[in-house]
Amino acid sequence: MIAFHPIYVHEIPENHRFPMGKYDLLPRQLHHEGTVQKDDFFEPKQIFKDHVTDVHCPIYLDRLERLEISKKEQRISGFIHTEALIAREHTIMEGTRMAAEKALSGGFAFNIAGGTHHAFYDRGEGFCLLNDQVIAAKWLLRAQTVKRILILDLDVHQGNGTAALCQGNNDIFSFSMHGKNNYPLHKQSSDRDIEINDGVKDAEYLYLLEKNLDDICRVFNPDFIFYQAGVDVLETDKLGRLNLSLEGCKKRDELVFEFSKQLNVPIVTTMGGGYSKEINTIVEAHANTFRSAFDLRS
Repeated sequence: MIAFHPIYVHEIPENHRFPMGKYDLLPRQLHHEGTVQKDDFFEPKQIFKDHVTDVHCPIYLDRLERLEISKKEQRISGFIHTEALIAREHTIMEGTRMAAEKALSGGFAFNIAGGTHHAFYDRGEGFCLLNDQVIAAKWLLRAQTVKRILILDLDVHQGNGTAALCQGNNDIFSFSMHGKNNYPLHKQSSDRDIEINDGVKDAEYLYLLEKNLDDICRVFNPDFIFYQAGVDVLETDKLGRLNLSLEGCKKRDELVFEFSKQLNVPIVTTMGGGYSKEINTIVEAHANTFRSAFDLRS
């Protein structure tokens, strides 16, 4: 099942409309080519406040909802805050939570959006206001549905908010494999961080990923996985600094979904970043993620 969030252009700051357009184009492409059917999509509502305050500061959440975040804080978050933007953020949070619920029975689910891994307890950063994967993970643990959760973050930028929110929680293992010299300048400590030098290509990247997935199984045995599948690792990405091909990025996804299948655990995938010059490249890379999962589970 796939959480779908309708995008309305006026909700998005003008200078960010190009990369955000993928959230509308991607489901259209997947449905057009037959990878998914119309019934595979669901449209979430807004998340219950209690699920959010289980992770984030209640005062911060109230300030978000009342549009009381200062202009300086808004610049750091990357967004001009509006009622529509905050409402959409709550919908994205619910999309990942519902995807987790559906993955328990279906084996895998997606959120077309999500992966807001730069959001901290009491502040937003890097186009992330609330942290959807940690919110969904805490909901699963509170419901006692699962006991050990792996957050596998392969966006080119470190999941610093996720790392900070999960520190000291033995039930969640945070793993981030990211560009050493990329944003954020000051990294947090995940349970495992793999820093990659600029210019890394397919072979080295895939070797490091496969090796670390094997290593994680020796120290942590998850019964649920959240996967942050940013495609800003591509050589065409304007911000990524890595040199993965489209095929290498697809192979990365295949390794992750094969990993979850071998462990026989559910997996929820969020889309994360992607800033290639051509939006068709972004959509194709994200579509490959879906194709990889559906091919493996069919």
